[in-house]
Amino acid sequence: MALSGMRGLSVFISEIRNCQNKEQERLRVDKELGNIRTRFKNEKGLTPYDKKKYVWKMLYIFMLGYDVDFGHMEAVSLISAPKYPEKQVGYLVTSCLLNENHDFLRLAINTVRNDIIGRNETFQCLALTMVGNIGGREFAESLAPDVQKLLVSSSCRPLVRKKAALCLLRLFRKNPDVVNVDGWSDRMTQLLDEKNLGVLTSSMSLFVALVSNNHEAYWSCLPKCVKVLERLARNQDIPQEYTYYGIPSPWLQVKTMRALQYFPTVEDPNTRRALFEVLQRILMGTDVVKNVNKNNASHAVLFEALALVMHLDAEKEMLSQCVALLGKFIAVREPNIRYLGLENMTRMLMVTDVQDIIKRHQAQIITSLKDPDISIRRRALDLLYGMCDVSNAKDIVEELLQYLGTADFTMREELALKAAILAEKFAPDLSWYVDVILQLIDKAGDFVSDDIWFRVVQFVTNNEDLQPYAALKAREYLDKPAIHETMVKVSAYLLGEYSHLLARRPGCSPKDIFVIIHEKLPTVSTPTISILLSTYAKILMHSQPPDPELQNQIWAIFSKYETCIDTEIQQRAVEYFALSRKGEALMDILAEMPKFPERESSLIKKAEDTEADTAELSAIKSRTQQQASNALVVTDQREPPQLGMVKIPSVDHNSVSVDQELTQANGISHEVDHPQPDILGDLLSPLAIEAPPPPPPPVSEDDALALAPVEEQDNLVKPIGDTAERFHALCLKDSGVLYEDPYVQIGIKADWRGHQGRLVIFLGNKTTSSLTSVEAVVLPPSHLKLEVSSVPEVIPPRAQVQCPVEVVNLGPSRDVAVLDFSYMFGTSLVESKLRLPAVINKFFQPIPVSTEEFFPQWRSLAGPPLKLQEVVRGVRAMSLGEMSHLFSSLRLIVCPGLDPNPSNLVATTTFYSESTRAMLCLVRIETDPADRTQLRMTVASQDPTLTFELKEYIKEHLISIPTAPSMPQQPQPIASSDPGALLAGLL
Repeated sequence: MALSGMRGLSVFISEIRNCQNKEQERLRVDKELGNIRTRFKNEKGLTPYDKKKYVWKMLYIFMLGYDVDFGHMEAVSLISAPKYPEKQVGYLVTSCLLNENHDFLRLAINTVRNDIIGRNETFQCLALTMVGNIGGREFAESLAPDVQKLLVSSSCRPLVRKKAALCLLRLFRKNPDVVNVDGWSDRMTQLLDEKNLGVLTSSMSLFVALVSNNHEAYWSCLPKCVKVLERLARNQDIPQEYTYYGIPSPWLQVKTMRALQYFPTVEDPNTRRALFEVLQRILMGTDVVKNVNKNNASHAVLFEALALVMHLDAEKEMLSQCVALLGKFIAVREPNIRYLGLENMTRMLMVTDVQDIIKRHQAQIITSLKDPDISIRRRALDLLYGMCDVSNAKDIVEELLQYLGTADFTMREELALKAAILAEKFAPDLSWYVDVILQLIDKAGDFVSDDIWFRVVQFVTNNEDLQPYAALKAREYLDKPAIHETMVKVSAYLLGEYSHLLARRPGCSPKDIFVIIHEKLPTVSTPTISILLSTYAKILMHSQPPDPELQNQIWAIFSKYETCIDTEIQQRAVEYFALSRKGEALMDILAEMPKFPERESSLIKKAEDTEADTAELSAIKSRTQQQASNALVVTDQREPPQLGMVKIPSVDHNSVSVDQELTQANGISHEVDHPQPDILGDLLSPLAIEAPPPPPPPVSEDDALALAPVEEQDNLVKPIGDTAERFHALCLKDSGVLYEDPYVQIGIKADWRGHQGRLVIFLGNKTTSSLTSVEAVVLPPSHLKLEVSSVPEVIPPRAQVQCPVEVVNLGPSRDVAVLDFSYMFGTSLVESKLRLPAVINKFFQPIPVSTEEFFPQWRSLAGPPLKLQEVVRGVRAMSLGEMSHLFSSLRLIVCPGLDPNPSNLVATTTFYSESTRAMLCLVRIETDPADRTQLRMTVASQDPTLTFELKEYIKEHLISIPTAPSMPQQPQPIASSDPGALLAGLL
């Protein structure tokens, strides 16, 4: 900012700086603004020098934070001045004061264009800088072709070409649909051959943006990127000004490697070999030094190289070298380097066959768990959680338990949750799992959620061999003088159910159990009292015929709480007191808890929710999905004892009490098709009195077959959950479970870009036996071109294999590909035909459309077959907000303000296929506020097949939106905000 000669501006700045307070400054600014406004009104006496000076003052006032709502026209007019000082201030002030939608900018477009195509390089730089800073749509439409010509011009100086590349990058980012880059592959190839590193760096930034939008058009540029890396790695022809602490242009290296990561693979063997030589040189030449600036630059290059190595699925030797290098990083004293090492080692967990290599550094990672820096401790915890498997689960969980006593309070809840999940997934035996959870509750009871001890109860209930051990451990913990209330809950529950299994042990008679539990009663809260009353009733039931002294003591307690102010406790006391007088009938009424149906753990979902602050959430989620099949299954194959009629309550998370009556015959649920949340029943629920119990209903031949042991089944294995609902859910998201049965879990993870996609099918063996004769054949429809990798014939126990599928969309269609999957388990052949979620909306890219773009397109598509309209009836009633959310899930973007009727919706998207390339689709929904079950839908595009298929696809989702099966609600919900009360009262 040249201020020489402008004495008035210098004096004004000095006066502002000399103001004693804010009020004086405001008065001086107001006085100056009034003076400037007066001078601008009398333009005849205003010289170019005066105008320049006043515009500089306006800019300074604006920088102080004051509104400048006049003088914009004078600033814009200076852009057309013939001299540099006036033109400079015109461009600068216009860039700062005006936004891209300001009307005055239209007046300057021609002047800016003349400066860009002119011969004055200084004026060209000023114009390019302003266009890049503002980046408006009108600028992009009018000036982008001229900027492109400057960039590829051989007669322009490097300074101008650098600014042209950055200006074009800004315009492309803001308006990718306006800036025409079709056929730019050859031009980018020429630009990547540029010798000037400044132009090359700016062009590489533009190239990264282009390939991120559509890499297919730039395959010819891939060898050029590798040559750029070779040139930098060998330090050939690198000017000194582009060498940063001995590292040749680290910014260019990072951008080049980032651009390479947008290509799926490097197919040419020579190019691939040259690229890996460069990456090898980077890995070998990077080390930790004392100079912080050099460390920052070298580590930026190194970590981008690690990301590229993982992306290219490098050989195991190179991956081992990467992990070894990161192992050095996590052992240094500098905390920032240790943090980066742990973070990138967590990323490495996403690569297959690396976990065993990372295990070599387990001791150092555990050491980082005790680092003074909490961010390093969190990264170490995430890494330990991700690298844990059956072989090292005991060591890692024991370290987490040991660390739990000294950990920060901010980490204890997350630490306890992850320790519980790891113990559940990789437990060598169930008794060890029970030990771990009870230790967790003992050491950090305040941070152990109810979900954790609910899960323990489920395992104990479903495994008879575990019940005596769990009851004995609960008895031992109750001997401690001070225990957490959560320990009282779980111990009381276990002893109420299974204390009779310990009756022959010393100190474990019903009276001894009652005494030691009753000692905790005065110290517990109201929800826990409810559990203790149920435990007393169970003890009385197990001691039939009862000990008169014990019976009188328990009756006295029930009588005491019959007048309790808490209605839940009062109801339990009254009912238990009445039931306990029925004598031996109590044995049938308070029978043992039946086995829980098999279900997924809710702890994993909770762990994902608590990881929102981690830097590498995707890596942890990936490990969680890969290891999901290793989780312990809450089931028992042995035949349990005969049970009478009981009610297994089911509860949702909105505190609505629901009872679903399920008849138990020989310990097997007659009807448990719907998935339920993790709950406890019977002991913690209000009693369901059924006396005398009716005989169990007859089991049909089909049901008997479905419930028969595996070796007796005749090719019939029922899936867990609704497979159709899972498919519909995956149509709206890119990852999740597609199919699950008692032996196999099939997951999907997909990535869609333009008309191409990569879909990875995860096949997981949930059992402890191998699955043989595994076959996975994908049957593609006519509009999809698929390349499917082979699947091994044998899946080892508790292992998971991946089957990548490359997808190319050839045209619009609602047909879906089918996965024909089969395997042998024992002597049974299991076959499943599953729809794959490679549906039409996966090839959509939502792009907002302005009013100026929408209506010309809408009018140009006059009628059928390019524009189709239909009145849709039987629509599921939903609000406009819910419909907008549905459209967003289908990858259509709702454009508010285009339709003047507030009851209507307008949505747009772009469809990609190999035949049509990018094609704009327009949708209008007209609703009737008085009748939400019908609407009128209009769909338009330039392809008649696409118009019809899109209309039908949206119609399918509007009429039958997949929802979870509803549960019958009990008319009197119990309101409570306390989780313990929710459990004790509702369940």
